[in-house]
Amino acid sequence: MLEKIHRCLSITLLALVALGSAAAQTTCPPPPEPLQFTPEQMRTAMQQVQDHGFLWRIQKDGRTSYLYGTMHAAKKEWMFPGPHLMQAVKASDTIALELDMLDPDIQSHLLAGMAAAHGAVLPEPLVKRMQEQAAALCVPYESLVKLVPELQVETLSVMVGRQDGLEPGYAIDIVLAAMGHGAKKTVVSLETPELQIKALQMDDAQETIAYVQESLDELQSGRVRPQLNRMTQVWANGDSDQMSRFNEWCDCMGSEIERKYMKRLLDDRNPALSLRIDALHRSGQRVLAAVGSLHMVGPNGLPALMKKLGYQVERVDFKLP
Repeated sequence: MLEKIHRCLSITLLALVALGSAAAQTTCPPPPEPLQFTPEQMRTAMQQVQDHGFLWRIQKDGRTSYLYGTMHAAKKEWMFPGPHLMQAVKASDTIALELDMLDPDIQSHLLAGMAAAHGAVLPEPLVKRMQEQAAALCVPYESLVKLVPELQVETLSVMVGRQDGLEPGYAIDIVLAAMGHGAKKTVVSLETPELQIKALQMDDAQETIAYVQESLDELQSGRVRPQLNRMTQVWANGDSDQMSRFNEWCDCMGSEIERKYMKRLLDDRNPALSLRIDALHRSGQRVLAAVGSLHMVGPNGLPALMKKLGYQVERVDFKLP
């Protein structure tokens, strides 16, 4: 279920919180390595780095901006930007993310919003299943119970990737935020924490219960892990053909609940994202807008919407110099 795989940065934060208090069990994946590198390690990494993901050049009014499709959980070796992405970063004045998770104000609003959110009460059998999955993934249930049910099960779905080295702490969005701040560029959030929290919640208790049920079924079946690995490998390879056809292999449109959720998470958010990017560009800024790769797909994806706003849109071929 791809909607479990590629989620908003709020899920990244939740997964990091859960990971920080995970119990030390022999069956658990080791904790992620600290993001500390010697100068020699940095030089070696930058010499060997390759481009990953999906990059577009968008032009209007004599200025060039960029769209970049990211992953919200990644392997450590994918963190360093490749030459084409680095060129886009250098050419941009502003780094625009779904949420700038390094902004203390964004962090506080996100935590406050999650604490204030009112969720459905799950039936006891679902609570027990959630507890079992948390234990299996080495996530203390007490770190989840304060969250609404949708966020509980989403966090568990993200944490499945830790078994294969996919860490929320290595999210490409966070790396770009750190680069932007470090280079003294303007770093902005395209959305608000409140909007993302609302997008992640179902419309009523019945939908929540059905969604959690389906999500736990997917987790317990073992189907989430291979789908996650396929999705991240498509991203790492920059395979635009596979990405454009993700709904054919994602196993993410099988029920009305899933289809409705995917629409709210992607198609319903993309118009506002495109208008925000356009406003930044029209204000005179050269923008690198980095959002989840699924926001780039199809006729309602950001490249298509930016073209409708009058931009010349060109996919950057990583194979070309």
